[in-house]
Amino acid sequence: MSEVTREGPETASRGEICAVAAAEAFRGDGEILASCFGIAPAIGARLAKATFEEDLLMTDGVCTVVDVPNPVSGPGHDLVVEAWLPFRAIFDHLWNGKRHVIMAASQIDRFGNQNFACIGEHAQPKAQLLGMRGAPGNTISHKTSYWVPNQTQKVFVEAVDVVSGVGNDRAAQLPATTTRGHCLGRVISNLAVYDFETPDGAMQLISLHPGVGLEEVIDNTGFPLIVPDEANIAQTRLPTAEELRLIRETIDPEGFLAREVAN
Repeated sequence: MSEVTREGPETASRGEICAVAAAEAFRGDGEILASCFGIAPAIGARLAKATFEEDLLMTDGVCTVVDVPNPVSGPGHDLVVEAWLPFRAIFDHLWNGKRHVIMAASQIDRFGNQNFACIGEHAQPKAQLLGMRGAPGNTISHKTSYWVPNQTQKVFVEAVDVVSGVGNDRAAQLPATTTRGHCLGRVISNLAVYDFETPDGAMQLISLHPGVGLEEVIDNTGFPLIVPDEANIAQTRLPTAEELRLIRETIDPEGFLAREVAN
């Protein structure tokens, strides 16, 4: 496995850098429910809760809020239950904005419209995917970020085939009462980190992962990407030694992350 070296003896893989970027997406969220699609975001949420965002609420994946969630790989542990949270109660958190989800995106455009329903025309798709799932309700009700483990122009597209999750341009056309919780957070890919904090709500680059050049990001983006002055582009931060220890020894001891993110 190729690795990115940080100062000292520790090293971090590309996947571990992505997991830390996912953790950073939860920074400042406080006591809300964290939900994740994918291994890197699941590690990131656990890492955030274990380090700088201890008030995050996380479940056992069934019906309870737990103090320390099970790892994403390796044997589980005895869970300390903090609260009863059956599926029907999830919607109370969702509709009241008390949730931050990092969802997957089969396609995403420059304004954050997301598709994981199908590829091609909805009436006769080339490929059937997950469907709408909870994306419409999530994106108008609470903070939503996205995880893309393999950024290409087939994923970062000019226009999504079907809108599952509502982007900033569409949200602006809806009544404010409908979209009062609409908030797009970050997009984390295997190449870089993005947000939508621009005047028109379009996606912008905020950091490149170590070893990734701007040209590689642009070549794998199918729409005009807002890029800061090239000399001032940040580098996605590397994990600390303690974060690497938590990932490798506690959260993902069997290394499932390497199956999701290539180096």
